[in-house]
Amino acid sequence: MAHELTRLAPFPSFQMAIKGLFPALHEKGLDPRRFFNSYLQTYLERDLRAMVRVRDLSSFLKFLVLVAGRIGNLINLASLSNDTGVSTTTVKNWLSVLKASYILFELPPWFENVGKRLVRSSKLYFVDTGLASFLLGLQTEDQVKRDPLRGSLYENLVVGEITKGAINRGRRPNLFFYRNSKGNEVDLLVREGGRIFPIGIKSSEPFTRDFLRGLEHFKALGLPRTARGLVLYNGEPEFETEGLRISNPFFHDRDLWDLVTGSALPS
Repeated sequence: MAHELTRLAPFPSFQMAIKGLFPALHEKGLDPRRFFNSYLQTYLERDLRAMVRVRDLSSFLKFLVLVAGRIGNLINLASLSNDTGVSTTTVKNWLSVLKASYILFELPPWFENVGKRLVRSSKLYFVDTGLASFLLGLQTEDQVKRDPLRGSLYENLVVGEITKGAINRGRRPNLFFYRNSKGNEVDLLVREGGRIFPIGIKSSEPFTRDFLRGLEHFKALGLPRTARGLVLYNGEPEFETEGLRISNPFFHDRDLWDLVTGSALPS
């Protein structure tokens, strides 16, 4: 997990997004490009063929690249079908296989006890951002910083680490995102111990007040047992503003699950 790397030495988040978090890759100092190329070939040529019949591997590889370009976005089966050139049924089957083989995971929308029209589609993320970066052709930290998907990769990294933190404690990850029809959004909601922890995730380094907008909207809904908000971003280690905690999740060696669920008191 990420905090195990940062415990040894500082590890920039965008470098982490490139290398991913496979233990062997870090323990042996392997080249991420060679590692993920071999990983992908093994997965396509052996494991995938054993799980599902794929007639055209090139179409499936194209599909993987398209999914990598949509991390953190709502699942749109019709769009993936049109862009890949396969049926929506095939897209559904391929997504199921990728989730079953721990390549992808979904983040469902929150829609409980809110009398507004909310988004009902889930978001897609990669279990390991290193594979997503490889599929996108990103090889350096600077490339990630300049890429339009930098925010999505950073968000994927954070959501994935919080998910792992829950699983490592034997908990079922009760994680969601919130978005309504007017575009108000909270990147991540964690439901734990009867409380809801709203979290904003931003890849930018200078803090701006815009980071708080989604959290303020969610707080105004007045849902019971909502904890004060937390913003995870790529800047200064930690501070508070307007009753909200702002923290860099990869600056210290603290487990993100503890950082999130121990960060907020009920408002």
